[in-house]
Amino acid sequence: MNPVGWILLDLLVMFVAAKVFAEACERIRQPAVIGEILAGVVLGPHMLGWIGVPNAAFTHAFGSDAQAAGHAFDLVIHTVAELGVVILLFHVGLETRLSDLTQTGPRAVLVAIAGIAVPFGLGFSFMAMVQESALVSVFTATVLVATSVGVTARVLRDIGAIALPEARVILGAAVIDDVLGMVVLTVVGAMAGSGGDLSMSPDALIRIGVVLAQTAAFIAFVVGVGRRVIGRYSVHLDALKSPGAPFTFAIGIALALAVLSSALGLAAVVGAFLAGMILAEARERYQLEAQVLPLSQLFVPIFFVATGAQMDPMVLSNGSTALLAGALTVLAIVGKFVGGAVGAIDMRTSVGTVRTMAIIGIGMVPRGEVGLVVAGIGHVQGILDDTTFSALIVMTLVTTLVAPPALRALLANDRRLAPAMQGAAEPRE
Repeated sequence: MNPVGWILLDLLVMFVAAKVFAEACERIRQPAVIGEILAGVVLGPHMLGWIGVPNAAFTHAFGSDAQAAGHAFDLVIHTVAELGVVILLFHVGLETRLSDLTQTGPRAVLVAIAGIAVPFGLGFSFMAMVQESALVSVFTATVLVATSVGVTARVLRDIGAIALPEARVILGAAVIDDVLGMVVLTVVGAMAGSGGDLSMSPDALIRIGVVLAQTAAFIAFVVGVGRRVIGRYSVHLDALKSPGAPFTFAIGIALALAVLSSALGLAAVVGAFLAGMILAEARERYQLEAQVLPLSQLFVPIFFVATGAQMDPMVLSNGSTALLAGALTVLAIVGKFVGGAVGAIDMRTSVGTVRTMAIIGIGMVPRGEVGLVVAGIGHVQGILDDTTFSALIVMTLVTTLVAPPALRALLANDRRLAPAMQGAAEPRE
């Protein structure tokens, strides 16, 4: 079999494994993303070695140069995974209408800001104490910032709580988290000085200022000008004879902005996310989501499997690494819970202020897609070593696991839910 065949076989194994593990997690009421990550961990080069490892036949095609074969293999798999994350953030952007952000009001903004500041501060302070690299501290703290919109929304929808005031605040704040998380990722990625460390020299500060200005200008241009252009000219897509014109147009916009974002020195996912946002309010929005979904279901699992495959579970057998993973997990949970609760400190609902604060605090705890994207970028760029990366993957898995049952318990027997949904909110034995 030629090299292309071996790569396709690897992708096939990744895709099938992702679906099998995801289905297993769904059956025990856990997010599919956990199964996809675990599939990568189990099948990856550090355990079974079924994926991510070029075999002898593939290596022979490169003149038996194992290093060249490995680089070529990694490049193809990582390119497909990168396409998956671009589609993922484009899909998230499609579900992020600017009008929804304004309707959530200052409460969601306050919860989002507190939910970013507290975990970032805790994460940075802790990492600064246990290691010397300021860049690693900043990058790790950035991973602790992002809340998973998908996990929280799924739980709230399943128990019929999606229309509650707390749910609107949680989802609004989580979306704002994603937007700010993309900005933080862009800035942090540009803060690396020579030698891969953080530099606070005048030149570095000027560079950071330029990146901030560049990021702000790019976002303002895309959201301001792009939104108007899309709104004005998208109606003409109906006149095109080619089938699937709106979908083709949307994917073209996503890839173009991802390329432009990358060319400007920003993360490609920033452009993809913004593309989704400016298309979210277009007339074809609902058709676009339906058409992007199959593409997302094909490529996004590859990204999560590839992310899991980068993790070496044996690293956790080291006591210090396990302690790091535990500490980051505790900080991630406490940071988001406190940040979310503080943001809702004077919010009054029929279940009382304290319980409302707890619901919002727990709802902000799950990490997920954006956090994994940030961790993956940091690992690929060599900023995060295997130990820190593995600890962050564990943190993401644990926070995603603990939040749904806690949220269900807090909303069990809530009188504001329909009677049938009150039972659904109760944790299963």
